[in-house]
Amino acid sequence: MLDIKVIGFKEFDIEELYNVLQLRSDIFVVEQDCVYLDLDGKDGKAFHVIGFKDNTLVAYTRIFKPGDYFDQASIGRVAVHKDFRKFGYGKVIMEASIKAVEKRFSENEIKISAQKYLTKFYTDLGFNATGKEYLEDGIPHLEMIKT
Repeated sequence: MLDIKVIGFKEFDIEELYNVLQLRSDIFVVEQDCVYLDLDGKDGKAFHVIGFKDNTLVAYTRIFKPGDYFDQASIGRVAVHKDFRKFGYGKVIMEASIKAVEKRFSENEIKISAQKYLTKFYTDLGFNATGKEYLEDGIPHLEMIKT
């Protein structure tokens, strides 16, 4: 099981912030071979859902209240360290993120921008595709909503 922590941006200690940014960079820039600006200026508005296994950061998302990213509440930057993906921590961090959206923002409708190859993963979590498919940073994505 993961130890989950939900914090605002100013609650990060420097080591946690470094580890989160390193995980995001390792996955979204290096592993996916995608040059893009991860530091998009939106982390300060987000709450950060962080999953630890034995004090090691293994999973992460950031969540937004309605209007801060999309019109609906949203979850993004879903990341699980490649050495820990076989343990189901993606599902664990997403379930924790959904609960955090419901608790912190009193919202049940959540919008995500899902990488298309992960459609089944998000569908199994209750998200439904809206039919809007698009390229984001050269990677096929699908707009999905959970109500």
